[in-house]
Amino acid sequence: MKNDISFGHSDGELSGLKLIADETRWRLLRALRASDRQVGELVAQTGLPQNLVSYHLGVLRQAGLVQQHRSDADARATYYGVNLGELSARYRQIGTDLAIPARITPADLPARTVVFLCRANSARSQIAEGWLRTLTGGRMTVRSGGTQPAHLHPMATQVMAEAGVDIGHQQAKSIDALANLVPDVVITVCDIAREECALWPQIDTRLHWSIPDPVVVAGDAERLTAFRAVRDELRLRAEGLIELLVNFSRLV
Repeated sequence: MKNDISFGHSDGELSGLKLIADETRWRLLRALRASDRQVGELVAQTGLPQNLVSYHLGVLRQAGLVQQHRSDADARATYYGVNLGELSARYRQIGTDLAIPARITPADLPARTVVFLCRANSARSQIAEGWLRTLTGGRMTVRSGGTQPAHLHPMATQVMAEAGVDIGHQQAKSIDALANLVPDVVITVCDIAREECALWPQIDTRLHWSIPDPVVVAGDAERLTAFRAVRDELRLRAEGLIELLVNFSRLV
């Protein structure tokens, strides 16, 4: 008797594949994969008409694959970015449905220097630094700094400790203290720092992650919830960055 191996059919994942198979939406997802961008930047990068970009961003937002954040530097501007959590979940489900073996991440990651920047260097950039250093086992040189440095926020230390990562030894510092570094990648995690930072003009790979500032949230309980959300978002971003750094050409 012949035994056939069959796989279940997932209409949801088939619909998801059809959604991103559209050439325009695929180009937008690729343009947003490494760095958050405004509509005008997407128009300039892709060469597509603005109305077409806006329409397809709306489709991707409705599907949960793209998220938006109003700029902290200019409330009239909006940044769009890939929702890595949702995209990863769909990717994993497709792999499960088709029984595709998971790709093994190389044990020896490339030697890269990554710098995270925000305004105060008190929360977002510190959390990002802690995640990338931990997730790469210290194999990459990771630093953070601020355009207007303050102090490491205690809630940043607290929420990272909840996740098993100690960043209590990290200190807030000015970007001037990092001037001797020659980073491969500079990542701003705050909209204001993106506008203010003028260091490393020779660096081609400058990325932006538009992350809301948890420090400004009112109320202790609400602020702690915001810090945890930022921590979890930055872990996803850091994990995604590692995948890009394995193949550095995909960042540029």
